[in-house]
Amino acid sequence: MLPSVRDVLGLPVLQAAAPQLLGGFAGLDSPVRWVHVSEVLDISGLLAGGELVLTTGLELEKQPGLTAGFVASLEQAGAAGLVVELTGNRERSLAALRTAAQRTALPVAVVQRRVRFVQVTEIVHRMIVAEQLERVEHARDVHEAFTLLSLENAGTQLVVEKAAEMIGAPVVLEDLSHLVLAFSAQGRPTAELLEDWERRSRTTPSPAGTARAGAEGWLQTPVGVRRQLWGRLVVPLGVDDDGPAAMVLERAAQALAINRLAERDRRELSQQAQAGLLNALRQPRGLDEAEALARAGALGLKRSPFYVPVVFRRIGQSAGAAARSGQRPGGPSRDPLAGQEEERILLEQLGRVLKTVSSTALTASIQSGSVGMILALPARQLEDPMLHRLTNALDREPDSVSAEWTVGVGHARGSLLEAAAGVDEAAHVAETSATLRGVRKPFYRATDVRLRGLLALLRNDPRVQQFVESELEVLLQDEAQGRGGHLELLARYLESGGNKAAMARSGYLSRPTLYARLGRLEELLGVDLDDAESRTSLHVALLLHRLQAL
Repeated sequence: MLPSVRDVLGLPVLQAAAPQLLGGFAGLDSPVRWVHVSEVLDISGLLAGGELVLTTGLELEKQPGLTAGFVASLEQAGAAGLVVELTGNRERSLAALRTAAQRTALPVAVVQRRVRFVQVTEIVHRMIVAEQLERVEHARDVHEAFTLLSLENAGTQLVVEKAAEMIGAPVVLEDLSHLVLAFSAQGRPTAELLEDWERRSRTTPSPAGTARAGAEGWLQTPVGVRRQLWGRLVVPLGVDDDGPAAMVLERAAQALAINRLAERDRRELSQQAQAGLLNALRQPRGLDEAEALARAGALGLKRSPFYVPVVFRRIGQSAGAAARSGQRPGGPSRDPLAGQEEERILLEQLGRVLKTVSSTALTASIQSGSVGMILALPARQLEDPMLHRLTNALDREPDSVSAEWTVGVGHARGSLLEAAAGVDEAAHVAETSATLRGVRKPFYRATDVRLRGLLALLRNDPRVQQFVESELEVLLQDEAQGRGGHLELLARYLESGGNKAAMARSGYLSRPTLYARLGRLEELLGVDLDDAESRTSLHVALLLHRLQAL
């Protein structure tokens, strides 16, 4: 730190002159940026702030009435203090200085023995330059340390530990939810450091830059890039000098942000490589099994006796609405950027989950709203346990998105190319299972979608589309115009197996209202709902209508 006025007055060269402080005691700890020697009374325009002014006071002796104005001008110019050499019998100057010192916060001191101002200036300037040199060397050390950590792609914990070591105080990294991501206690008890952390953190404001804030005076700096902040670094205890500590925090925050961006770039490159390989495996075009295994192994897929194709299908606005209400959803209104972000989050979570279940896989987006995977399987009998472990671990991920996806599984194969060819089957199952109602399963196979699976294959046939329109035309027109709710009534009736009494007991509608509405439904459709063939025809049409929404 820069020397203070107190430090300068304590120098042997001044102590030998018996300094006497006349006023401005509160400003003794003001830093001295420079020493200025002058015998001119009007020097306020020559000062930049932080100077300690030394003078013999000869001009003040000549015109004591100017003393108060001289002292006031120094205070207004931001001077750190004033030292006046009063040798001989200069009672008028001393009295004027004492009166002026009592009216200012500027430290005013007098010495009554001769002082070599040159020596004072030399000593103080050496102290200032030494301090500045020390800060430059410290800045260089900090820069080199965190640049090296960035180049080495050091982990988050290592960066935090280095920051705490250089500051000499505990450092905590938290996310925007005030959860601790990493910390270094620097010898303090961890329980004490992190006691009630979330509450304490939430009551501590987050400044836009590096600063102290909150009731506990936490020194902190944001972590992230511009508007994409994702956390903050905190020194929750006091330190000797906030300047060097703030510099270390800022460089640590930069290293963390750079490492996070680099890690994301590596993940994206890896995902692009896996997507390219997965597409190549699905359409081999001369690619043989040996080359496929070699390329997949280079991307981390271990050779295994079996491989299972798996597809995650987003239950977005379209499929979700179809599954809940049977209405034609507004799929095109989905934000494509939001969909891409959801896929990226799922891919990242799958990458972490695969490590926890000790398995390897190729994972990549195969089309909008679908993520494909070829999962390595050590034995066929481990297929279901492995899939359950995978989906359970995904559910336990922080901010898990697993509830937004349905999982389709194809047949396990002993060949990687055959498993890749089964991705389409898994995608078909995942897409169809998104329309299933009731309690959702962790994953689905073709045996779970049954008739829906067959209808999903036929849904784009113009003849099938014509069948749906002819069966449900009146109800679809009503729904499009916001009238009735007959499509939902038909869906509930068909799913109850045509049991009106069961529908009434479920509390859906009162019995008289239910019978009246079913009668109206029969009039609109022009069919007898008690006829089994009519119910079958309507049920198939309704299922196809839901599938067409995907």
